[in-house]
Amino acid sequence: MSDNCTATLPASGGRARLLAQPRLMADHGGVSPASFSLTVPPLFAALAPARRVLIAGAGGGFDVYAGLPLALALRQTGAQVHLASLSFSELELIDRADWVAENVAAVTPGSVSTDWYFPERTLARWLAAHDLPSTVYAFPPLGVERLREAYRHLIDSLQVDAVVLVDGGTDILLRGDESNLGTPVEDITSLAAVAGLDVPVKLVTCLGFGIDAHDGVNHVEVLENLAALDREGGYLGALTIPGSSREAELYRDAVADAQAATPERPSIVHGQIAAATRGAFGDVRFTRRTSGSALFVNPLMAMYFTVDLDKLAARCLYLDRIEHTWGRRQVTGRIAAFREEISPRIPRTFPH
Repeated sequence: MSDNCTATLPASGGRARLLAQPRLMADHGGVSPASFSLTVPPLFAALAPARRVLIAGAGGGFDVYAGLPLALALRQTGAQVHLASLSFSELELIDRADWVAENVAAVTPGSVSTDWYFPERTLARWLAAHDLPSTVYAFPPLGVERLREAYRHLIDSLQVDAVVLVDGGTDILLRGDESNLGTPVEDITSLAAVAGLDVPVKLVTCLGFGIDAHDGVNHVEVLENLAALDREGGYLGALTIPGSSREAELYRDAVADAQAATPERPSIVHGQIAAATRGAFGDVRFTRRTSGSALFVNPLMAMYFTVDLDKLAARCLYLDRIEHTWGRRQVTGRIAAFREEISPRIPRTFPH
């Protein structure tokens, strides 16, 4: 299937009707937080008016895989979905012909690179093997200004009317005064870049609740932030990926394919999420990378937690500090300087 085509996967009648229902809602006056209903997941209700959706990995590496179940579901509704990734690969090693603009590479199954770590090409090849549009756009690690220009080019050229940033984990939801921020640099750079763009629908969705505990994140603080966003009308709720669904089956297949393609550095994040979607629980082992640590795979990891991107950005206490950055090191330094100036929240444990 060509990259300009919209892939439509076979679906059972019940699931197809549920996924199509939000689009009908959009035809009758649009969707706003006040009109969200229990009968339609707010994530799909918010995206119902969109015809061309860009789903982008916010934090780099394999983050884009967190958007795969959503992309597959949206394609069933008739939306055209494009995938993008803030890349950790050595993108300068790919051919010049793969660059569609400054800082925007169109990675395809045939993209040539000597870099052994190339999640975007691995995903492109998996997509092609399943007869799905197989271009994965990639951005190098940048500061906010250059990443925003890269996003602007992609949004304009693809005529995108909705952007969904996806995070494997939940540290993108942290506002800056938490006890620990996890690994915020790429996530918050992506958030700031897209917040400054004029797109009809902008969302952030996270898959893998609890995974960032490995990086020191206190998830009571994550829940506190979600509650605050809910009070402001910015929380679109949580949505489980049914383990027996076609989306979950294909996602697990894609994760297994990525693990086979990158045996020296398989994704710890997606290994846990994939295990959660098949009902695994507790200290699940799938790579030697996790030796010496105890995992806590559980059903919360298989849920999308979704928020309004602009409302999330407005709550970030240091977003203005990184606004005029050109490179990644600037972002890192300014976040570190901000943390030196504040008194972080005192971490709390779950009360039960």
